[in-house]
Amino acid sequence: MMRSKPDEDDYWNSSKCRAFTFDDDYDELSSLKESKRAVNSIRQFVVDEDEDEDDMVKVSWSGEPIGTAQDPYAIAFYYLINSNLDLSGVNLSLPGGHSYGDSLVFFIPSYVFFFFFFFFFLQFCSLETFRSLKDKMQLLDQAVCANDGNVITAVCTHVFLQKYFLQCKLEVLSRELMSRDVALRHYIHYLKEMGEQKLLVELFKSLGRTEDMALLQYREHLSIKDEVRRKEYLKSCISLPFPPDDAGHVQDHYTLLERQIIIEANDKHLENKGQVEVFKKHPRKASILNMPIITTLYYSCVYHYGESEGTYSSPANIRSTFKISEKQYLLTALSARAKLKEWLDVGSLFTTKNWLGYTKKRSPIGFHRVVDILHKNNAPAQVLQEYVCLVEDPNLKISLAQKYKCHDIVIDMYKDQKDRQQLIVYQGKVERGSPEDKKIQDILNNTQIRWKN
Repeated sequence: MMRSKPDEDDYWNSSKCRAFTFDDDYDELSSLKESKRAVNSIRQFVVDEDEDEDDMVKVSWSGEPIGTAQDPYAIAFYYLINSNLDLSGVNLSLPGGHSYGDSLVFFIPSYVFFFFFFFFFLQFCSLETFRSLKDKMQLLDQAVCANDGNVITAVCTHVFLQKYFLQCKLEVLSRELMSRDVALRHYIHYLKEMGEQKLLVELFKSLGRTEDMALLQYREHLSIKDEVRRKEYLKSCISLPFPPDDAGHVQDHYTLLERQIIIEANDKHLENKGQVEVFKKHPRKASILNMPIITTLYYSCVYHYGESEGTYSSPANIRSTFKISEKQYLLTALSARAKLKEWLDVGSLFTTKNWLGYTKKRSPIGFHRVVDILHKNNAPAQVLQEYVCLVEDPNLKISLAQKYKCHDIVIDMYKDQKDRQQLIVYQGKVERGSPEDKKIQDILNNTQIRWKN
């Protein structure tokens, strides 16, 4: 029997199957627990084999009932249960007196439909019906309450943000999102994943997150392949609202690339001419463009060592321009000059003069590290021995001397320690009849030494 419009309104207002609205005020946690209990109670239905097939509820692909008039919430719930619990063929008695067989009667509160239907709703229904800002925000809040990142992202992107963002004032949108941190973080992550850089910049700007906006714009240089265009883009980034420390790094990045472009062009020309010895003996393996500052310093120590500080490519100029520490500079220069077997240059790195003009060797990085780097670059035994002798800690010195077979240092240290037993043990490690073997034997035969063991 068909109802008139007023009758239908009265029916729904009195029905226990009340439609869900965002204005409903209820305890969400208890509602979810109750809805779970309602579903868990559905275990088994008894179907009357004699039931007339015409009394069965039939639902089309669009979800609309076929045949006699039926209540939409009951049909929706019937469809939902059938599609998930495989209860096809089950008769349901619907509220309001419409009977479809002798099966169990369900009274379904609105939150049950929302709990189950919300996720299906996002997949199968258009969300364009949420037109007002209030509706959109209420829907977003429900997605956050559901604690599902995929749902939050779906609501943010498909309900309002991408289209609504372009239509409303940024101040309004920013105010709403700033109070919804979870939704905001999900949406920012989504925009990053999708490469929506321009939209992200505008969003950060409207939120007052100027540092995030500046960093996002700075990162755009990675997508620029041409070095000259990249340099100019970095120059434009200097004026972005970075914190003081970060602003200095951006300035250094621009200065470094500017210098690399000059060095690369000059060195490529010299290498092609084939008139510079270092380029002939050690051909370049890669371009210097876009390399880190320490790699640039290493390159300079290989190909431009000894140049005056006034040239862009000299190690001294690079060190002073980018404020490279003494330790970092020594480690880099040592590695570069040792690689080229330039042992005199290695020595000059650690030679200092006092006010009287006397020279001595000092190393802020520790001579034990110097020894390790020299050994990795196949330094001759005489060079290794010179720097092992400069290690101050006696235990570390004797350990390095044994490791790198600096026999004279080991022998002299055991002699100075008057350790006869260790000297005898070490004699068994050197070649019999060698100069080291004869030296140990002469020391052991010396009756003037007062051994401690």
